[in-house]
Amino acid sequence: MRVPRLVGLMAVDARESARARGLVVDAPGRPDFPHTVVDYVVRQYPQPGTPVPRHSVVHVWLDFGEGEGGGGVREPRGPLPPPGGPRRELEEPGALPPLVVLSSP
Repeated sequence: MRVPRLVGLMAVDARESARARGLVVDAPGRPDFPHTVVDYVVRQYPQPGTPVPRHSVVHVWLDFGEGEGGGGVREPRGPLPPPGGPRRELEEPGALPPLVVLSSP
């Protein structure tokens, strides 16, 4: 039998598709995989079309779908640091560092 293409399928569909062909799907590092539904398969091993024996394990890696989170908050959140404190002025771009002369003792 040959491994089906699971990339692009939701986790639940990937499990069902593989099971219908006599294969087992596993997601390394995802103990919740048997209950995962809406995450999408983004990578698989072995590759689609690879001949394997019945009941072989196909490893998949998952990610959220388009616009489904996973990126975190991208705006500044409070509390902000208190005002004041030392500030450092950066030199102008392209300025050469000061020349340091070392003298021998």
